[in-house]
Amino acid sequence: MPRPPLRRLLLLLLLLSVSAARDQPPAAGSAERRCFCQVTGYLDDCTCDVETLDAFNNYKVFPRLQSLLESDYFRYYKVNLKKTCPFWNVISHCGIRDCAVEPCQSYSEEANTSAKDCEEEESLGAVDESLSEKTVEAVRQWTRHDDAANSFCEADDIQSPEAEYVDLLLNPERYTGYKGPDAWRIWNSIYEENCFKPQSIKRPLNPLTSGRGNMFYSWLEGLCVEKRAFYKLISGLHASINIHLSARYLLQDTWSKKQWGHNVTEFQERFDEVLTQGEGPRRLKNLYFIYLIELRALSKILPFFERLDFQLFTGDKDRDREVKSLLLEILHLIKAFPLHFDENSLFAGNQREAAKLKEEFRLHFRNISRIMDCVGCIKCRLWGKLQTQGLGTALKILFSESQIENLPERGPSPTFRLTRQEIVALFNAFGRISTSVKELENFRGLLQTLQ
Repeated sequence: MPRPPLRRLLLLLLLLSVSAARDQPPAAGSAERRCFCQVTGYLDDCTCDVETLDAFNNYKVFPRLQSLLESDYFRYYKVNLKKTCPFWNVISHCGIRDCAVEPCQSYSEEANTSAKDCEEEESLGAVDESLSEKTVEAVRQWTRHDDAANSFCEADDIQSPEAEYVDLLLNPERYTGYKGPDAWRIWNSIYEENCFKPQSIKRPLNPLTSGRGNMFYSWLEGLCVEKRAFYKLISGLHASINIHLSARYLLQDTWSKKQWGHNVTEFQERFDEVLTQGEGPRRLKNLYFIYLIELRALSKILPFFERLDFQLFTGDKDRDREVKSLLLEILHLIKAFPLHFDENSLFAGNQREAAKLKEEFRLHFRNISRIMDCVGCIKCRLWGKLQTQGLGTALKILFSESQIENLPERGPSPTFRLTRQEIVALFNAFGRISTSVKELENFRGLLQTLQ
């Protein structure tokens, strides 16, 4: 039998090596570079660099913030998880605590997922609503205290008889099995209908539309800084949520225990440069952008919390003073950060046009917060509502600088107020972003060990 020509033999060997490489994990260090290749140096539209933010967050802000969020004032969040979706019928009920398998089965056929997936979502997506009798009585006192604070603007959810306190420490944000068309529809509605994007521009890797999205970033760079910032905030929030799902993934589920931990493969599927066609590193850079925005808001709100008559009221006077002291320590630390985002670059120029754009910005974000009531997984809905309200509160602070500067030393302000719900959401939302930045350090280390 004649020997094949040398060129054919070399081509055959090359194809075999490429195929083998595709089936093997990346070489040492390459996996880490493929996720973090662009996540370094200065951030777009900012004067701060990634390395400075990593050090500031991971070693100064993060440990103090975790202690704060474990306190009673910040661990209980009042929320209405029973509101009807205002935009479409929510067909996935797998996240509801007591949902039966029957309605989930019809959805799983439509979404091409199994009944087992549905039962997993039912279990993992349930919200633990249990509170001790002592805690129930305590939150009644908190409500009476807040109601006596001459409130002039109260969130609708708090007034609803269906709103109730949820213990955030009993309901951590983590993998729930919520996925498929229902989850895609949520994010698609956010990006496609609320990020100032025309339908002719395709978003990269959108599972619900055709097209590669090649023109997307040239379109994005052509936007005004405000609309570009809006998209980056939503993308950063989305990235943060995906990091939490990857960092607290269900690794083992047996009759005796559930084991949660870091799922490197899940992280790579969401952020690897090759697997995401270049999208992953961009998403991670947007995480740092939302971190800077919320960090700036916290630096601005310090005078509100420094007032002598402001209380983080839970009824335990000594503990309340300790928590307020820790809160002020964190805010002074943040205030001293030297590379804050300059919000003066937003809504500058012609006052009439700036006011119109700011109102568009506000209405678009308000619409996104309403979309959270369409999330089928109840635990995902909880954290979605909290984080959108927290980001909304941060934006409210940035747009209220003059009102904050003119706060009275005592008593309520007629022009600016934060409710307990907004305060809890603000710090917990920033806690989620801070945790995501910290988790990137963990994933870097895990990816570096891949052979």
